[in-house]
Amino acid sequence: MPKPIYVLSGPNLNLLGTREPEIYGHQTLEDVRKACEARAASLGREVVFRQSNHEGELIDWIQEARDKASALVINPAGYGHTSIAILDALKAAGVPVVECHLSNPAAREPFRRRTYVALAATGVVSGFGLASYELAVEAAAGLTR
Repeated sequence: MPKPIYVLSGPNLNLLGTREPEIYGHQTLEDVRKACEARAASLGREVVFRQSNHEGELIDWIQEARDKASALVINPAGYGHTSIAILDALKAAGVPVVECHLSNPAAREPFRRRTYVALAATGVVSGFGLASYELAVEAAAGLTR
């Protein structure tokens, strides 16, 4: 079995289902986890699924992925627009990176239209709600074949 795909989610995503459902939908983070695991399993893969509201913890997991993951899917949430430290960690990760967003940041407030993470990502999947994560897992798996 190949190394797992790490799926990391940033701040406030633990509130999925209740936080601005008109933007982020009604699915919970647990629903997202189950969908990612199912998509990965259908591809003969596994995921390590984690969420944190803490930038340093996300960076620790990105660094861990250097040795333990085949690829990395990350929804950086608000850190995508602010964290050069996460960008630097992703650039050093040495594995394919797929940036993922539930909503379409390009169609939202001007400050959300660019992310630092995109500078390190092989590709970006956004705007498809929970399916963005599933598509990102599929893309990550494809990048490691």
